[in-house]
Amino acid sequence: MTSPGPDPETTTVPEAGPAVTPTRFFARLASSMSDPVLRALVAATAVSRVGRGVFFAVTVLFFTQIIGLSAAQAAVVLAVSSGCGVLGSLLGGWLSDRWSARRLSFTFEMVSGLMLAAYAFAGDFVSALVLASLSGFFDSMGHSSRSAIIARGFAPDRRVHARAVLRTVTNVSIAAGSGLGAVALALGTPEAYRIVIASGGLLCALGSLPLLRLTAAVDAPRRETYEVRTETGSIDTDAAAAARRDWNRRSPWRDSRYLLLTVLSAVFGMQFGVAEFGIPLWITEYTAAPEVTVSALLIVNTALVVLFQVRASRGTHDLRVAGRVTMIAGWLMVAACMIYALAAGLPAWVAIALLVFGMVAHTFGEILSQAGAWGLSFELADPQRAGAYQGVFGMGFSLGALASPIVVNATAITYGPAGWAMLAAIFLAAAVGIWAIARRAAASV
Repeated sequence: MTSPGPDPETTTVPEAGPAVTPTRFFARLASSMSDPVLRALVAATAVSRVGRGVFFAVTVLFFTQIIGLSAAQAAVVLAVSSGCGVLGSLLGGWLSDRWSARRLSFTFEMVSGLMLAAYAFAGDFVSALVLASLSGFFDSMGHSSRSAIIARGFAPDRRVHARAVLRTVTNVSIAAGSGLGAVALALGTPEAYRIVIASGGLLCALGSLPLLRLTAAVDAPRRETYEVRTETGSIDTDAAAAARRDWNRRSPWRDSRYLLLTVLSAVFGMQFGVAEFGIPLWITEYTAAPEVTVSALLIVNTALVVLFQVRASRGTHDLRVAGRVTMIAGWLMVAACMIYALAAGLPAWVAIALLVFGMVAHTFGEILSQAGAWGLSFELADPQRAGAYQGVFGMGFSLGALASPIVVNATAITYGPAGWAMLAAIFLAAAVGIWAIARRAAASV
């Protein structure tokens, strides 16, 4: 099911043609760097996400093997950190409509990196919980501030492209950081873990420095003051009240269409939980595939995102195109869920092949759903309250990330193939809802 839209040549499905070579990929990426705003954001992302990649590789083992936390305590630390991230997403966007988004983003990212570096000195459950919570809180505030910067710093037809470039850089940098984290894993000593973690945190902090190159053009436009003065110098109370009503009317919390889009995007965003939580458990508990398959699937996912995210995001600033690619993503997730389910109980080599096919479908669903979500989140937002809108949208994704392990466990892991069918229905329903919102919004333009 697709909505009517632009000429088929503008579809964002990866076009047929010669294979994407590394040279062509990096040449296209380099051509995007003529924009000074994108250059600053790419430089900041490249450095800071290397540091984050270090933490993704070693955090859980550092908690359990070095600090001595139980698995349950480590789960609590990560869950509370994610919960703080939900609040941070909302607050970061709200602040970015009132103060300089570039200065806020720099401050939030610097503090977040220093909190990560402080992990090296954590020695018990309480210290780990406090540092993880602060780091997650400030990192999410920084992410919302950066989203506000993108919303204001690029023309409408370039915003999604910028997000796609940044996501590509993020994946490459996290992969590089994971390689650095492997040093600690290989040595296995407390000193190695702490040195690598401190280095990763400092990299995150250093990644904030390129943000200082951004100009005031990415900040919120000057807000009308409530103290509107008449020609005689007295306060015009009627004008002040009107300005206040107009500001409040533009709140994302009063925009039912945007809130519904946020909820449905959060539901579809649970596909990240399928990859990070569901697939490893499914492989180890239900299939004959070896555990190393998990790493192989991660490599497949990362490579496809790096190669195709920018290309697949073309044109998704158009509401019809954004709705269409989201619908395609929904069907791809249905296919992925069904293919994953078929891998249970089959010989190892057949299971591995099915899991790889499932991950390919899953990854293209991820790529297209992200492109559609970015386009709609920018185009349906009130430009006067870009920070608040992006903060609410980011909060929705954070809530989806929190819910995804619970939902995936309650469906696919608990009920097997029938549970995968439930997940497929959830993803398809969310995609249909987003497509319908995009179609109605496009018809009203």
